[in-house]
Amino acid sequence: MRYVGMHTQIMRNNRLTIMLLILFPVIILGMVWVFLALVNYFGNGYYDQYGNIVHQLDAATVNYYFMNTIPWVIVGVGIWFTIAYFANTAMVRAATGARPLTRKENPKIYNIVENLCMTCNMDMPKINIVDDPQLNAFASGIDKKSYTVTLTTGIIDRLNDDELAGVIAHELTHIRNHDTRLLITSIIFVGIVSTIMSLVIQMMYNAFWFGGLSSRSSDDEDNRGNGLSMIAVFIIGALCCAVAYFFTLLTRFAISRKREYMADAGGAELCGNPLALASALRKISGDPGLNNVKRDDIAQLFIIHPQHFAPGMMNFFNSLFSTHPDTKKRIEILEQF
Repeated sequence: MRYVGMHTQIMRNNRLTIMLLILFPVIILGMVWVFLALVNYFGNGYYDQYGNIVHQLDAATVNYYFMNTIPWVIVGVGIWFTIAYFANTAMVRAATGARPLTRKENPKIYNIVENLCMTCNMDMPKINIVDDPQLNAFASGIDKKSYTVTLTTGIIDRLNDDELAGVIAHELTHIRNHDTRLLITSIIFVGIVSTIMSLVIQMMYNAFWFGGLSSRSSDDEDNRGNGLSMIAVFIIGALCCAVAYFFTLLTRFAISRKREYMADAGGAELCGNPLALASALRKISGDPGLNNVKRDDIAQLFIIHPQHFAPGMMNFFNSLFSTHPDTKKRIEILEQF
């Protein structure tokens, strides 16, 4: 069995990256329009002859303000994405506690990486290390300047040379397939959405406490207006959170589990020892590292996702929406390679 799907995988990842780049501004603009529409709807109330408040949507006004906000939204998202795009290396290092590994510190790892890179004729990536006694590894980066392979101290100490070569070959295949470019793009977008969610939640919190307290000292009409304003804020917050959650699921489904099988196959061919990679996965699955990383979007970079081993319903939920296939299945395939 030979790994023959690299070109197909690269083309697929490039298409998905472009799709995310186009889809994300569309979702943000959609959220802005809904926000303006809800504010307009709840802000344009009047009382009918029976004393009941009636709301109506002034679509023309909403569209007018929406058209004026489009350039600002595009520029804002563009600036934010550009900064995150070029700062992705620092972002991942901060989230995982990784640091550069020098050749003097561990010449064995450098030799393994160099030999594998020469075998597949690729530029050598940076090498980082995480001081963690557990086992894991991941690749990151969006171009030759930022491509990085990161290993834990645990995986270096507890795997033999052949197993380490299999793991590193797996991560180098992720880089060759442009998997890391797709993943970093999705991480940046999810980070933007998470920030928006945080702002919305803070707005809801302020409206609940400060809005509720101020309404006690006002008359009935003001109370009613404040109540409706709070309802509008809650609706807007709920809607934004729902859209953010939908986008998170969308990026998860866009990042196919097949990429891990492809990286396993490519890594097995590159190192020439599929059984060594299978053995490495078996050891890693027994004690997956980097459990201190709280960001699930970063954890999707790992060769084995630590949260796969949560008990009960949480394990079922993680498996349902996971970007990683079952480790036992991956090992079985490698042993038949």
